[in-house]
Formats: sequence, structure tokens, C-alpha cells
Amino acid sequence: MIETASIDAVMRTLADPTRRAVFERIVTSDEINVVELTRGSGVTQGAISQHLKSLKRAGLVAERPEGRNVYYRAQPQGLAPLIDWIDHYGAFWRERFANLRTLLKEIDS
Repeated sequence: MIETASIDAVMRTLADPTRRAVFERIVTSDEINVVELTRGSGVTQGAISQHLKSLKRAGLVAERPEGRNVYYRAQPQGLAPLIDWIDHYGAFWRERFANLRTLLKEIDS
């Protein structure tokens, strides 16, 4: 069964559009720091830091300190609860699409 606390945390974290945009920028980078994330985002460095804190708490990003900088990278396994949830409902959709396909063939005949 799906672990409710994990899926709730991931969905709640990714529900915010700014946070999703930050996460997407991290995903498309090997590693990125707060300054780079802030540049061109239209969001303050403090806000980016808060979004990163939420992403980290949800297990979606990991950090690596180096001197005065902290670099962030995506943690693909953090999306596992979301993927499990989608897979859980995949059978429902496969059945519905199969029924639709059958209906469309009948209508087409």
C-alpha cells in the first residue's frame, strides 16, 4: 500500500508553482546553488532558501556544502511515493481506456 505521509509531503511540496519551478531548475542541473537559483527567478534569495528547505524536507533534493556555498541536486528517489501513487491508479485508467477503445470500435463499425 502507498505510504500516506510520504505522498502527502511530496504532493504538498510540489503543489506550490514557485517551488515546482525551483525543483525543475534543480532537476535540469547537475548541481546548483542558491545564488544561481535566485538569478532570473523573480524571487528573493530568502524565498528560494525556504523553498529549498521544503524540497529537502520532502526528500526531493539533497545538499552538498562547499565552503560558503551549498549546492543542491535532485533526489530522484524522492519522487517514488508519487510514482507509486500514480502506478496504483494506473490499472483503473488502463481499464477505462480499454473500454473506451472497445466503444469507439463499436461506434466505428
